[in-house]
Amino acid sequence: MSSDQGISLIVGLGNPGRDYEGTRHNAGFCFVERLAAEHGGRFHPEAKFFGELCRLQVHGHDLRLVKPTTFMNHSGRSIAAVARYFDIPPANILVAYDELDLPPGQLKLKFGGGHAGHNGMRDTLAALANHDFWRLRIGIGHPGHKEQVVGYVLSHPSRADLDAILGAVDQAEDCLPELLAGEFQRAMNRLHARS
Repeated sequence: MSSDQGISLIVGLGNPGRDYEGTRHNAGFCFVERLAAEHGGRFHPEAKFFGELCRLQVHGHDLRLVKPTTFMNHSGRSIAAVARYFDIPPANILVAYDELDLPPGQLKLKFGGGHAGHNGMRDTLAALANHDFWRLRIGIGHPGHKEQVVGYVLSHPSRADLDAILGAVDQAEDCLPELLAGEFQRAMNRLHARS
């Protein structure tokens, strides 16, 4: 799986505001914040994009990072606005988000698929007219019972789980050169070997 062009837009899903900082549901925010910090970028509010935007030059590639400020259930509005404005095809977009069905710290990179009950992904798929895009699923674990999911994702992880999640975020950041170059199979091999 390679392409003539790699990733040019990375979106981290999460909920804005201090109340949600560091919660499991904000694993996607954590990833793009890590990328910005590592490469000397800063996020700036952009009303027309319904989010915060950071522009980077990394390994000779022009890369945009986005944190929607629409709250999770309306993430697609921000993603579609940025993609339209900069003429970025869905195939060159990577959306990073929390994944209940993976243990804390496990990563899965994939192209296409459904929303699997994730409201942010449901809205993103609708906003992108169900066109396929890349996803980085960041494992946060599952509380064990469906009725506990909402409270679980909006709470802070334990220290052990947080260390695992942050370790995964660092591992994903290490694969940025492959993602930007469109070397997706190589990136998947590296990320999935860790799991």
